[in-house]
Amino acid sequence: MPRFHCPVPLAEGDTLSLPAGAARHVQVLRMQPGDAITLFHGGLAAHLPAGQPRPSYAQGSFEAVITRMGRSEVEVRVGAQDDVVELPAPRVHLLSGVPANDRMDWLVEKAAELGVASIRPLMTERSVLRLKGERAEKKQAHWQAVAVSACEQSGRTRVPELHPVSTLAEGVQAADKAAMRWVLSLSEGSQPLTALLQAGMPEDVYLLSGPEGGLSKAEEALAIAQGFLPLSLGRHVLRAETAPLAVLACLMLR
Repeated sequence: MPRFHCPVPLAEGDTLSLPAGAARHVQVLRMQPGDAITLFHGGLAAHLPAGQPRPSYAQGSFEAVITRMGRSEVEVRVGAQDDVVELPAPRVHLLSGVPANDRMDWLVEKAAELGVASIRPLMTERSVLRLKGERAEKKQAHWQAVAVSACEQSGRTRVPELHPVSTLAEGVQAADKAAMRWVLSLSEGSQPLTALLQAGMPEDVYLLSGPEGGLSKAEEALAIAQGFLPLSLGRHVLRAETAPLAVLACLMLR
């Protein structure tokens, strides 16, 4: 059944018009009145008032039936809520140096499929792509849309939040000091991921990963000084867009 992100309050029995993005998607698929679809809110903080607790409609998916197709509008009747609720832990918050070309799109897509809770793109010393101002805002919106699409495809009911592009210093400062914080590192003495997993898993993990070429020594030292633990994935050197996904895949299987 086709799934659509619908960031508005959802409740059984309601009749509503789909947001523009979901409506366009329904029309592209040439769906008709009477067709069944699945809707999910996604729980994005951007769609909830500041300081307001996340209500129940943000927690799962709802069955729905298309009742009317207009030129640009799609009306649906909301049905029963799915009993399946996405497991909240461990919540992994990815701080990633932005890789070049379209590799960040791929990283965002796959990280969303693997259950990442949030992504903060970072400008680092070795970042090839430089973003600021309006260009950075457009990229943030684009990556958020990529994450939404990945959740529609994969069956996730929570959409990871794409934070604004920031510097590495801003990123590490924003990490919750009470959470587990890791920085992917090739430095000697870094803790292997297997050892950290055996030690138990906290509810929240902040994972810092560099762009092509990794973080500089100064950047890694800054992260460690802020409480990030150097993390090793073994003797193989993985690409910038592959390394954090390897960690997410291991955590997803726990």
